[in-house]
Amino acid sequence: MKRLVLAGAGAIGARHLKHIEEHPELTLAAVIDPNPDVAKLTAAPAHPSLQNIDIEADGIVIATPTQDHEATFNEAAARGWSALIEKPIASDLLAADRMIAKAAACDVHILTGHHRRFHPKVQAMRAALPRLGQPVLATIIWSVKKPAGYFDVPWRSGADGAPVRMNVSHELDLLQFIFGEVTAVTGLGGNPVRKAARVESGGLVLSFASGLIATVAFADTTPSPFGFEHGTGENPNIAHTGENSMLITGTAGALAFPSLTLWRGGKDWGDAPIAETVPSDDGVPLVRQLEHFAGVIAGDEKPLNDGNAGRRTLELTLEVERLTLP
Repeated sequence: MKRLVLAGAGAIGARHLKHIEEHPELTLAAVIDPNPDVAKLTAAPAHPSLQNIDIEADGIVIATPTQDHEATFNEAAARGWSALIEKPIASDLLAADRMIAKAAACDVHILTGHHRRFHPKVQAMRAALPRLGQPVLATIIWSVKKPAGYFDVPWRSGADGAPVRMNVSHELDLLQFIFGEVTAVTGLGGNPVRKAARVESGGLVLSFASGLIATVAFADTTPSPFGFEHGTGENPNIAHTGENSMLITGTAGALAFPSLTLWRGGKDWGDAPIAETVPSDDGVPLVRQLEHFAGVIAGDEKPLNDGNAGRRTLELTLEVERLTLP
């Protein structure tokens, strides 16, 4: 049984809270959030801050606003707690570097919370990649419309709430998890609908060390069935459509996600390939991530997405933000 502290009980933090309380091998030791109403969400002790609070715990889930990640992690690391830190790992690369150094100095682990790595269909897709021969192309579309109420939180209307850091960073981490190192990226962005001081739609082209080229098209102003959350149904707040949002092609076949339809057998364009479905396990990504975190705390597993991996995704995300500024 691992005792976990939850710092931050907002949208994603509330989901962590629910999963921790429902898991038979996890205990919610405390919730840290300045909002006094958080105490109504749980029977666990609730505190506005970690400072000067005595809590017996094995680790911490940090789901605070990004600008608070470093201070919260420093306090936790000083207590000897490993941390599952919601993406992005930090606000900037210098903060990420300091956090990675702090983890090493305190002999604790960082698990960066890009939870899609734990989606069973993502892991099945990654395992099926060799069946495509040499992967050559990949394309992702993430096209949603965020509700008006989403922007009631003022910072979401500015650059910090733009879809690159909030959403497209997931796609960037997913591509690196599947295909490895990104060697170059270019892109364009705009804000033709809301016209706020933030990017709202754009397109990217990425090249990888393997030679693969990937494209990403994104928008948070367009109601559509296409996007990771729509396709997989993994987010209870986003409607499930089951439509594919990612296509991969290689020298021996092609694969669609999340349907996991695998096309193989065609020698050239005159020869129709044959479709089959790649099997996958069941499981909730956030729960699987928490279970992995418990294994990391116990010393039984190494972080699937450690601080250095989180930093790489942050670096790529910041570059994409720069490229797509309208």
